[in-house]
Amino acid sequence: MDLALLRTFVTVHRAGSFTRAAALLGLSQPAVTSQIRTLETQLGRPLFLRLARGVRPTTTGEELAHKIAPHVDALLEITEAGMDDEGSRNRTLHLAGPPEFTDLRALPALAPLIARGLAVRAAHGAADDLFESLAAGHHDLAITTSRPRGRLLTATPLCDEEHVLVAAPRWAARLGGPAVVRDKGVRALEHLPVVEVHETLPLVTRYWSTVFDTEPAASGSVIAPDLRAVLSCVIAGAGLGVLPRYLCEDALDTGEIVALLDPPVPPLRTYFLVVRTGTLAHPHLARAHEWLLRAAVSW
Repeated sequence: MDLALLRTFVTVHRAGSFTRAAALLGLSQPAVTSQIRTLETQLGRPLFLRLARGVRPTTTGEELAHKIAPHVDALLEITEAGMDDEGSRNRTLHLAGPPEFTDLRALPALAPLIARGLAVRAAHGAADDLFESLAAGHHDLAITTSRPRGRLLTATPLCDEEHVLVAAPRWAARLGGPAVVRDKGVRALEHLPVVEVHETLPLVTRYWSTVFDTEPAASGSVIAPDLRAVLSCVIAGAGLGVLPRYLCEDALDTGEIVALLDPPVPPLRTYFLVVRTGTLAHPHLARAHEWLLRAAVSW
């Protein structure tokens, strides 16, 4: 049986669509449709049910995918590994993720691979947009704060990020310090301006829910779509903010900002490395994926 047909079948099965599979394979949709029909003819059974939007595997299709997908991935890995060493290194990695984490964590961590010949093209975006772009083949690897659904994308936990409630020293002094905040809870924070990345106050809301078991009553006084801008505003005294510890650690150490509370269980957010299922067979992508996982141990 033709390996190309099996590869196309596995891609359609994971993508749930002839159109998305065609984009991933670099083929036209008619070519993908033709290959699936050829495979169905050879097997004498339908592999997919054609729906208004995409396709759904038949029981035969599910059984075939379960049996062959790992072997197709392994064969692709062998093929890629057979490339000469120089050719496998001189590849471009298309990486995407949240702007602050990508710029301050991921890209510096990849510097040793870049020095060895890996080229990197970075982009920023929110999780839902990144999933769509990754599925369409615009990116090779995405860093997100949520898991994707379905079989097309595979997620691996990368690291946990601790969130800290912070403000400038003058605000902390006006409140009376962490002990007062611990005793009074959200009542101590009601009149402080809030600096956030979005009108929905995603970080503050998560913190309030986890630590105070309630939702914030205030709206944002400053909305800036980058956590580095939030940090700058908090340092300048614009109000309180909730920030990843890695991002504000230096400002905490120098006293430019202070933590308003030290809860016994701080809020955490998990980052994931997301790829299209099966693409870790590509050596340059597998190397970057492994390198980031190693680096994240110290994050």
